[in-house]
Amino acid sequence: MSLALIVLLPFLGALLPGLLIRSGRNACATATASVTVLALALLLVHTPAVLRGEVVQAGWDWLPGLGLNANFFLDGLGLLFAGLILGIGLLIIIYARFYLSEKDPMGLFYTYLLLFQGAMVGVVLSDNILLLLVFWELTSLSSFLLIGYWRHLPAGRQGARMALAVTGGGGLAMIAGMLLLGQMAGSYDLSVILERGEQIQASPLYLPALLLILVGCFSKSAQFPFHFWLPHAMAAPTPVSAYLHSATMVKAGIFLLARLWPVLAGTDAWFYLVATTGLFTMVLAAGIALFKDDLKGLLAYSTVSHLGLVTFLLGLGSPMAAAAGVFHIINHATFKAALFMSAGIVDHETGTRQIPRLGGLMHLMPVTATLAMVAAASMAGIPPFNGFISKEMMLEQAAHTPWAGLPWLVPAAATLGAVFSVAYALRYAVHVFWGPPRGDYPLKPHDPAAGFWLPPAVLVALVVVIGLFPDQTAGPLVRSAADAVTGGALPDLHLYLWHGLTPALGMSVVALLGGSALLWRYHDAWARWRAGPHPEAKAMYDAAMARLVAISQYIIHTLHNGSLQRYMAVMLATALVMGYVAFTGAGHLPGTQETLEVSPVAGVLWLLMAGGCWLAVVRHRQRLLAVVAVSVVGLTVSLGFLYLSAPDLALTQISVEVVTTVLMLLALYFLPKRSPEESSGARKVRDGALSVLAGLGVGGLCWAVLTRDFSTISGYYLDQAVPGGGGTNVVNVILVDFRGFDTFGEIIVLGIAGLAIYALLEGALRGPAAAHLAAWKGDMPRAADRHPIMMVVATRVMLPLALLVGVYILLRGHNMPGGGFIAGLVVSIALIMQYMASGFQWAARRMAVDYDALIGLGVLVAGATGVAAMVGGHPFLTSAHDYVHFPLVGKVELASAMVFDVGVFLTVVGAVMLALAQVSRLGLAASHEPANEDPMDFDPSTPPPAARRDHP
Repeated sequence: MSLALIVLLPFLGALLPGLLIRSGRNACATATASVTVLALALLLVHTPAVLRGEVVQAGWDWLPGLGLNANFFLDGLGLLFAGLILGIGLLIIIYARFYLSEKDPMGLFYTYLLLFQGAMVGVVLSDNILLLLVFWELTSLSSFLLIGYWRHLPAGRQGARMALAVTGGGGLAMIAGMLLLGQMAGSYDLSVILERGEQIQASPLYLPALLLILVGCFSKSAQFPFHFWLPHAMAAPTPVSAYLHSATMVKAGIFLLARLWPVLAGTDAWFYLVATTGLFTMVLAAGIALFKDDLKGLLAYSTVSHLGLVTFLLGLGSPMAAAAGVFHIINHATFKAALFMSAGIVDHETGTRQIPRLGGLMHLMPVTATLAMVAAASMAGIPPFNGFISKEMMLEQAAHTPWAGLPWLVPAAATLGAVFSVAYALRYAVHVFWGPPRGDYPLKPHDPAAGFWLPPAVLVALVVVIGLFPDQTAGPLVRSAADAVTGGALPDLHLYLWHGLTPALGMSVVALLGGSALLWRYHDAWARWRAGPHPEAKAMYDAAMARLVAISQYIIHTLHNGSLQRYMAVMLATALVMGYVAFTGAGHLPGTQETLEVSPVAGVLWLLMAGGCWLAVVRHRQRLLAVVAVSVVGLTVSLGFLYLSAPDLALTQISVEVVTTVLMLLALYFLPKRSPEESSGARKVRDGALSVLAGLGVGGLCWAVLTRDFSTISGYYLDQAVPGGGGTNVVNVILVDFRGFDTFGEIIVLGIAGLAIYALLEGALRGPAAAHLAAWKGDMPRAADRHPIMMVVATRVMLPLALLVGVYILLRGHNMPGGGFIAGLVVSIALIMQYMASGFQWAARRMAVDYDALIGLGVLVAGATGVAAMVGGHPFLTSAHDYVHFPLVGKVELASAMVFDVGVFLTVVGAVMLALAQVSRLGLAASHEPANEDPMDFDPSTPPPAARRDHP
């Protein structure tokens, strides 16, 4: 349970910042930090067991038929990543409190941050690849919100869109690859998949699955050729950059490569695809980083380079290389997050991130400079800091790795990448902090408040401590994580600052000397870089997106031209062709069921229904006549239900027909009484042919089903209605018990439909549409007696009777025809008649009901019955029933389904009346007549004016 709580806490805590921001920025930041602290504390509770080699597991069956289970597990690798996500996340929360200005909506920022944090923790703790994919996509969505947080900046919006497009597209490939992986393993649980490496690698689907999974991992971790999105995400606030690009989002692809290492690594395909991509990305991005003038741009490309380094190590396929990659994940997270935060401080205090406009800050910002230069030294791989140790381990593995029979290629490329790494790290330190102070800074630089520099100081302290005492500090975690990565194949591993005189040490010396020389001759190198060809990936991306948009617009304008007739014709024609191919492509036998004679009642009903359909088609341009014809069809269907012994369906159908007919007639008031003739003769022939063929096809399908033996689930419902649902009305028991979740969803949709009608028509009551409505004139004369006395009297008499009938139908629905839906429609019809008889305003003043609140109340009541079942230890919406003896009344059945039906009843009444009220407001705005104060135009109980004057 605690593992699930670690994942859920950030999602639940995301509600707090928006609520507490009104209490102040400190309260908002404290609440956000408290959520992360609590999740981190729960993680630390399991740390001793994980370091002992145990695996903590928790899970629940969610959709077992689909293989989707809510399973979580915590091993060394999950502990490493979850610790980085929550630990660095806590530091980022504190840092952001001082970084964000008063104009920035801090509550919104922290909400986005916690959503992203929860998604990342879900990725690293999931024990089901389908669940992992859900969290994987949530990271893309939440990172989109974080990167685009400064929505007023075009660069921020474009960076967010680019990140979402690249990582989202890679996510689609990832979904396909994971489904293939689950199919090969025979399970979607990671703990099972990790035990079937030989079976997976022997499958013919191994290579397609590998390619698809690598596309997802490379796009998320910004590996070539998907590297370009990450630098453009630097338009985000610096806390976002420090979090996403040091310990979280860009590490998600690395995490998945490490997680699937036991089942995917060890093949030539893995080595040449993963190691080559990582090594090339490491060298390419390091070279680009050297010539970036924006501090965050330099750090962004350096991040891409170091991600390439880890990818390269994982791609080598050896346990020691994987262990080196795990160690560098820790080291990179510490020094890179510190560097990003230091860059943010420099930008915040000087007003610029441009390196040519900086320099000499050591004298003005000594604390910030010290922190940044120590972190930069670790990034360069200079002893005695932690980056030096993992870089040495990388060079050691590269020194003994041939590529395509060339023993020198990999060591040379790794050394070149290390040279560039030293050069850009030294440039970050020397060109920004060394030298004399300048006099043209945009702002007056100084060290910020302690709350601003303490978070990077904590990380820099880790850089130093891990560098000096690597085995004592990081060793247990590295061994536990590396053991999880390699599946227990890790040899004895100890971390030392000094490994002796080795080839890796020589390569490090070359890198330090070469990087220093490159910085010394930086201006010459910059001139050659600028003169040489270096294609811009962003320009290629923009061109590709523009081309895709053009193709999409062509397809849309060609096919999606707004003609509903064309869409329907295409769908019907496609269905007919597929049905014909299926029918003629296989043999079939005639039905064995005997047919019944057509009774006179059934024949008359069929003729009425066919006649109504024909009239609606032929006279559809006369809208009022078409509505009447459609109503005749609906009423005939309800009679058909009654004839076939389905009273519940008959009551529902006839109630729906009355309500929809009334609402349609009200809406027709604002439309022309005749629709223009738009279809040509050829189109009518086409539409008629398609209609006849579709009707014959559906009729033939019904005939084929009804004349053959088939089994249904109806027998189960009939047998279990009373013992399982406590009701003899099987239809109602199905709706409120067996399929209660479906009904719950349907009333939510109904409520949304009512609110949508309200919102759409509200637009017609404001702005230009309201002016057009005020000038609107009806095209037909109106009756002088708008509120006839006979109708008023009849509706008043019927109202209490209708309400009584509605309550009766509601209460008896569990055992006799009826229920909340029918009762809601009956009551709605009774209320609608009051509006029709005496006018909207008169009736609305006397029925002051908030119908949108009524919708919400109905959904809450229905949902509360489901929650009550869960509190009792039963599945959601499980009904309970019992028999209670009341004095005088006797034995009465009480069922929780009745409460659910009350929720259905309230939602139906609220949705119908909300739509009616809004249409009535529309009619009132267009009537140009004063609202009536009396219920009828002439009240016979009131004497004429002259009689009143003469009365004594």
